[in-house]
Amino acid sequence: MANPVLAEATRGGQVESRHEGAFVVTDGDGATVLSAGDIDRPVFPRSAVKAIQALPLVESGAADRFGFDRRELALACASHSGEPAHADLAAGMLAKAGLGFEALECGAHWPSSQDAMVELARSGAKPSALHNNCSGKHSGFLCGCAQLGFDHRGYVKIGHDYQRLIAGTMAEVTGAAHEAENSGVDGCSIPTYSVPLKNLAHGFARMASGQGFSRERAAAARRLIDACMAEPFFVAGTAKTDTEIMQAGGGRIFLKVGAEGVYCGAVPELGYGFALKIDDGAVRAAEAAVAALLARLLADDEAMARMLRAKATVTMRNWNGIEVGQVRPSGFFS
Repeated sequence: MANPVLAEATRGGQVESRHEGAFVVTDGDGATVLSAGDIDRPVFPRSAVKAIQALPLVESGAADRFGFDRRELALACASHSGEPAHADLAAGMLAKAGLGFEALECGAHWPSSQDAMVELARSGAKPSALHNNCSGKHSGFLCGCAQLGFDHRGYVKIGHDYQRLIAGTMAEVTGAAHEAENSGVDGCSIPTYSVPLKNLAHGFARMASGQGFSRERAAAARRLIDACMAEPFFVAGTAKTDTEIMQAGGGRIFLKVGAEGVYCGAVPELGYGFALKIDDGAVRAAEAAVAALLARLLADDEAMARMLRAKATVTMRNWNGIEVGQVRPSGFFS
């Protein structure tokens, strides 16, 4: 099945680039509400599934034992921009488990926030693993290991007890296999699994609605989703699409980006989950398409839909500030 064009980039009034992809919206039963393209083709969701990966942190009792509030739970689901508040909060999570940043096995990189990167460089310091965009997730993993009595060394490996726990949880939530045969290594070194878009969307519909979950899992899932919607800065960072859309959504939209043009999320009031993948991995196209998709799902609220449509179209300017074109959703979403 050929995937449709979901987003375009224009220049001089002409379409310069086209980005094909697929998306699906399901309800808590897994029934398809809206879709386009090949929704059965497996994709690597990458960081888009961090909220599901954080379920063992809550279900094990670690989040309660260490007194985590909504900011810390949001950071456990985050791809953050390495701003000081992100790095400090990750360090605080580790400290509650008696660990330092040396326990992190995600690797170090400069903050993706330009302001944070410049300030860190100006101070003469070097980035640590705390600045890694996945340090909150990894801090959650380490706290889960502490709670369950697992040796945390090597916790990123596919055969580690905590990664086996996460893979089993992911399989239960999405209904898709999470085995070595469909695995790869993510940017932060943990396993990532190739899963059909439809299963990812169904998983997030269940995360938001609790449908088909035990009472305990439903409460844990909603606690994580609510934390992200309440503290979107700690899910992403300043001027990030996830942050801005969840802030504007006011507790009505859960959104999480993944690498290579993936988005997953939910609209809890509708009981819907969604998953989207841009074939060529372009983040700019994924941002345009997911905003347009949300505008369509929330079309009954004209003010909300108008805000989302505005987010879906971005003006491109050159270094002299001259408007040269747009990134916009395709007519498919009209």
